[in-house]
Amino acid sequence: MNKTRCGYAGIVGRPNVGKSTLLNHLMGTKLSITSRKPQTTRINLIGISTRDQTQIIFVDTPGLLSLGPDPSGRKINRYMSNQAMAAVADVDLAVLLIDARGWTEADETVLTLIKREDVTAICGINKIDRLVRKDLLLPLINEIQDKHAFEAIIPMSALHRQGLDDLSIEIARLMPEGPHLFDSDALTDRPLVFLVAEAIREKLMRQLGDELPHRTTVVVERYDAGEILTEVDAVIYVERQSQKAIVIGRGGKRLKAIGQEARGNIEDLAGGKVMLNLWVKVQPGWSNNDELLTRFGYR
Repeated sequence: MNKTRCGYAGIVGRPNVGKSTLLNHLMGTKLSITSRKPQTTRINLIGISTRDQTQIIFVDTPGLLSLGPDPSGRKINRYMSNQAMAAVADVDLAVLLIDARGWTEADETVLTLIKREDVTAICGINKIDRLVRKDLLLPLINEIQDKHAFEAIIPMSALHRQGLDDLSIEIARLMPEGPHLFDSDALTDRPLVFLVAEAIREKLMRQLGDELPHRTTVVVERYDAGEILTEVDAVIYVERQSQKAIVIGRGGKRLKAIGQEARGNIEDLAGGKVMLNLWVKVQPGWSNNDELLTRFGYR
């Protein structure tokens, strides 16, 4: 009889390199929100994949830029850095994701953390579909090999699902022997209201793009699952009155569009019809306030 395997695989890397897209495609379902805006992920998100005798507990982490104090001094940024660093310290395997267009100083920062924690690692070279000159891939692989003794280096495109089978095989191979920690049908350890809030935040980011105030968050105040209809009350918090106007939009059109788009995702999560009520409130300095960070779920 084959022995069971189970372990944590942390997907780590600098901001906006495709970690959340990779998690979603490895899981075969949308768990982590994605956008083109850097540092979309703020909280470590676990995705549980059980296939036959192997259970892989993926950890999607915020992008890491520095191992030292954040220059802005914002507590929310410090929290995100701590989340990423804690994940590397606790996983059985680090999947370092980099951009195929070249190794950067930020990649070196993440590799420094991997070396410091002495964690087994593989490297995924993402976004190979964006390479104008394919002949640059081999020199990049050679450069990475000189930097660290990775268990494997895999060129891939998370968006187009290229190379993901090879990556999955390597991750499964490196999982330690041991009993499964979750039921075989479990997908995440996060509560449903967390996923609902994240679904709203994703649509917020996509609707506003570069207009989006970075210090914006979403809190679900009420989630009432009925037999026919699930009612959700959620608040979008910003730090200034001018930001509130941006989120609401002229005549409330932008907030309405955010709600309409988010409702479809929430209905998928809830498994039925949803009434979503959205409000925008100003909470000055929430991103640098310990009490509010705790209240908003960042502790």
